[in-house]
This record gives sequence, structure tokens and C-alpha cells, in this order.
Amino acid sequence: MPPTSRPLRKLGFLTIGLFDDADPRRGHESTLEIIELGERLGFDSAWLRHRHLQYGISSPVAVMAAASQRTSRIELGTAVIPLGWENPLRLAEDLATVDLLSGGRINPGVSVGPPMHYDQVKDALYPDTGDVEDFSYERVRRLLDFVRGKPATDFSGVEGFEVFSDRVQPHSPGLGRRLWYGGGSLSSARWAGEHGMNFLTSSVVKAEDPAETTDFAQIQLSHIRAFRAHHPDGEAARVSQGLVVIPTDSATPEQRARYEEYAAKRTPRTTSPQGPARLLFAPDIVGTSAEIAERLHAHAAFREVDEVAFALPFTFEHEDYVQILTDMATRLGPALGWQPSA
Repeated sequence: MPPTSRPLRKLGFLTIGLFDDADPRRGHESTLEIIELGERLGFDSAWLRHRHLQYGISSPVAVMAAASQRTSRIELGTAVIPLGWENPLRLAEDLATVDLLSGGRINPGVSVGPPMHYDQVKDALYPDTGDVEDFSYERVRRLLDFVRGKPATDFSGVEGFEVFSDRVQPHSPGLGRRLWYGGGSLSSARWAGEHGMNFLTSSVVKAEDPAETTDFAQIQLSHIRAFRAHHPDGEAARVSQGLVVIPTDSATPEQRARYEEYAAKRTPRTTSPQGPARLLFAPDIVGTSAEIAERLHAHAAFREVDEVAFALPFTFEHEDYVQILTDMATRLGPALGWQPSA
């Protein structure tokens, strides 16, 4: 098994936080329990995927706030908040507040673009400005400026009995260095690097040029290298990879069968680019920790990173997540050279 060029330094996981419409509290509580388990197992980070008008976490900042009060060490991230749904100034206030409450542990990941099904939702989301909203990188730049303490207004000082600031309050000084951009294209990788962000790359990339390779690992590798080439920190710039991996070391035979069936149903979409955007999906990796480690060490993009946030499958049961996370922390992580945090 070839060695990685970058020993695995940070092990994280990503969850969507599914819930039942008839009992939404239970699903959210399950997510918080999984994060607590992650901390006990020594994971470095737990990340929340974002879903609007679905039965998954719609308010990850609120869930991070709750998790911050039930944990003391594990970092908490979002992968990702789609900024098309957000006001950057208000989001900057919320993120800074939760970061301070957590002791400086949050890692907000964001992306841009119009909200999904925008024609159906824009009248509810932006009834007066739906046709003129800017969903470009400019929306991220505004968030970056507000989080990093640049002025949000030309007014400050005392008015009557009230004191006003010209920048977002509260201000969390370290948060600006912990903002991530979730991107699957070469342009996103370059933009994130040029603006000094960290880079989240997942199990989806764009095979943008029909004349070029459709090898997932090679495309993802090109994004990582482009990001670092444009980042002020160069090779030290932070990148986290988010593939779906499912270790089966301690799984029951019934669990293994379900996991393999889940991955098999998703495999056809990995064979060629999908849709007008030419999205290319990475295969889910199911097997023992030794088998998964061997495949990851052979993955060209994995060899370039020292941080991961492995994605938990969307539709599994709480007990499945407990087994998967336990195997990740006790078997897969060490097989990749990682050591749990104290």
C-alpha cells in the first residue's frame, strides 16, 4: 500500500440530520447525540449538511449553537450553507455569536448560486427582489468582509443612550480564518484561493471539459492544486475532502448487506457525467477499514490532503451511524495514520 504524501491530520464526519415530519425533535436530538459521540471518539470535527424545505437540517447555525453547549472540544462546521438563501450581514452576526459561544470552534462552509427550484420558491424567499438578487461570488465576498470586521455602515458612535458600531457585532477575531468554500469546479477552487478561504471538496465535481478526463480523482486533484496555487498560503492552504466511506469492521451481516445495497444503487451515476452541469460523482467506498484505507491511499486527490470530513449516508439509522463512526475512529483513522484528539 503506497504511503500518503500528507499524513492524515484531522478526521471529521458530515451528517444531513434527517428527521420525521411527525417528530422533528427526535431527528435533531439524534444529530446532537452523534456529535457528542464523535467528540468522545476523538474526531476533530463534525459537519452539518444544509437542506431547505426538506426533512433535513434547515438551520445548521442553530444546531451548531446547541452542539457547542453539549461539547467542549470538537470543531463544528457546515458543508455547506447555500448563500442564495441568506442575507450575508445577518448570517455574519449569527456565525460570530455561535463562534464566541463555542469558544472559537466553528468552521462555516458556504457556497453560491441560485437556490434549488428557485422559480418555485423565489416569491416566498424574495417577493420584491427575486429577479434582481445577486447569487454570484459577490455574495460570499460580502460575508467575508463582514466576518473579517470590515465596515458594514458609515455610521458609528453614540445616539441618545445607544452606542452603534460600524462593523458587525459581535466580532470573533479568528472566525475569518475558518471560513470555507464548498466548490466542485475549477473556477470555485481558484476564487476560494484568491480570497484566502479554506476549500471543501466533496464527492461531487464538475467534469467541465468534455475533451478532458472524466476520472473523478484527477479532476478533484486539479481543483486542489488550483486552489493552493492561488492561495496566499500556497501548499499550506487548508483543504478537506468529503467522500462517502462506510467501514464494516464491526457491522452485523444485515448492516453490511444494507450498506452494500445502498452503494450499489448509487453506483450507476458514477460512471459518467450527469446532466447539463456534467456533475461527476465519486463511488461510495464500502468495506473493512483496511480495504477502504488501501483505496484511499490509491486516490490521487486524497494523497494531497491531510483533513477529511467523511460523509455519512443520508438514510441510515442512528445505530448504523454509531457503528460507522466507531469503526472510523478506532480502525479506519489509525489505518490512515490519524490519532484521536484527547
